[in-house]
Amino acid sequence: MVKSYSADFILPVSSDPVKDGVISVDETGQITGIYHANDPACNALDIEKLEGVIVPGFVNSHCHLELSHHRGRFQKEQGLIPFIKEVISNRNGSDEAIGVAMKEADRQMLANGIVAVGDICNTISSKLIKETSAIYYHNYVEVFCFKPSEVKDIFRAGLDLRENFSPLPSSIVPHAPYSVCKELFRYLTRFCDDYGNIITIHNQESEEENRFFRYKTGGFVDFYRDMGFDIDFFKPQARNSIQTVLPLLPSHQRILFVHNTYTSLKDLYFVRRFGHDTNWCFCPNANLYIEGRLPKIDMFLFNDFNITVGTDSLASNDQLCILSELKTIASHYPGIPFTRTLSWATLNGAKLLGINQQLGSLDVGKKPGLNLISGMEKLNLTADSKVRKLV
Repeated sequence: MVKSYSADFILPVSSDPVKDGVISVDETGQITGIYHANDPACNALDIEKLEGVIVPGFVNSHCHLELSHHRGRFQKEQGLIPFIKEVISNRNGSDEAIGVAMKEADRQMLANGIVAVGDICNTISSKLIKETSAIYYHNYVEVFCFKPSEVKDIFRAGLDLRENFSPLPSSIVPHAPYSVCKELFRYLTRFCDDYGNIITIHNQESEEENRFFRYKTGGFVDFYRDMGFDIDFFKPQARNSIQTVLPLLPSHQRILFVHNTYTSLKDLYFVRRFGHDTNWCFCPNANLYIEGRLPKIDMFLFNDFNITVGTDSLASNDQLCILSELKTIASHYPGIPFTRTLSWATLNGAKLLGINQQLGSLDVGKKPGLNLISGMEKLNLTADSKVRKLV
């Protein structure tokens, strides 16, 4: 049975907006046609008329489902290092409570029109939920190791966890520049050379990260001392963290830098010259939650980078909603058109995960999911904009 919907605009993302458009999908969610309202083919369709714009299902490029039980626990705008300390000290919880919170977070994302998620994993606890979810998940198995002597064992444990997520698609990835030593980056690069492996890494969420890499001073020195880590082996690099770690990452593999709150124009020039397949993910609501600051998003627009959008976790966000992230971007950067940020939240994320043959854009033959966004002014988001999942 074919269902058809009309709206003020159909936004395919892969092509121009269709004003007063109609879109049809079959019972499997596959798109069978996109029309202008005056197309004679519409005469044979039973059309449900809607107000708003119809867009593809959203791709959440960065999430931590495992942290869902921390919703509302942590103080806002306390800064990254105090936030990390709170997450570490409150990491454990009952399996039942963690499972219930993850299941509710998955349900919330589906209701908010999210069809695919790049999810950070430190345990196997989320596997069953993901296997039964209507959402496509790519699992980023995260490894930490700032002690060169422990790299081999930690990398093996990461590979075991990655294997345990099979048959779900998974990668093994570094946590952040400040928590991964050069030896572990070398292991990851060799693994990518042999097997292929999408890389994602938290990047420059705090100015303390740049200060640590430039001068070996600041909050991270105190953090490691408090954690009992000997960092005598680490030498100041005289440059920002991203400029230090990018040469250690695989040159032929897709790399997603997440957050980028303190990334500078000089950093972007460095990345551009280096020639890696570099992608950038913004999680604006989490940036405001943790640091009270947003990345200089407009600075990234002039370099033709592939940009995506994520929610981060419920430990650092009040909700898992991509539309909410786009509304935050629109309120702080009104000069960036919604049609552009929409591509970040749909097709760009799908391309990153290698699933753009089915998801990310409204094209005949694809099954991307359909979302209705209401409360818009023409093609601009407002504070009243809401998302409703249609398919």
